[in-house]
Amino acid sequence: MIRDQQPQDDATVRQLVEDAFRGRPYSDGREPAILDALRAAGALTVALVAEEDGEIVGQVAFSAVAIDGAACGWYGLGPVAVRPDRQGRGIGQALIREGLDRIRALGAKGCILAGAPGYYGRFGFAADPRLQSPGIPPQYVLALPFGAEVPEGSVAFHPAFDAGS
Repeated sequence: MIRDQQPQDDATVRQLVEDAFRGRPYSDGREPAILDALRAAGALTVALVAEEDGEIVGQVAFSAVAIDGAACGWYGLGPVAVRPDRQGRGIGQALIREGLDRIRALGAKGCILAGAPGYYGRFGFAADPRLQSPGIPPQYVLALPFGAEVPEGSVAFHPAFDAGS
């Protein structure tokens, strides 16, 4: 079952995110701090959890991004995490698909993330030379437009993404 994250879920979600990213070569360990900072700033546009047998086993977050310093109706995906013992079962995919549906319903024009093209390509994300993010190699800046228009410029994720650095 996928549902909106509630305040009483915060500690469980934080631990889940920490466990999911621990020891991963692509992680610097800041994901729990980023999620905490997004929550504290009221910047989580969509925050979902997946439950199995009454236990939270996954989470995904979406927050607004700016492109060339302006709000433009695009959202960033991340972090997304699944409890290590439940990974590889489609939980993350279900969370991402539901989250994308939710931001579309809010009128989003697109979604962007920094991540692995091989994984996120299944959702329609692809590198787009019109969008860059400082410090992230261009092949990992992945966009999913919901319409024909794709803005051009530098993507700035919420300042919470600097948390813990």
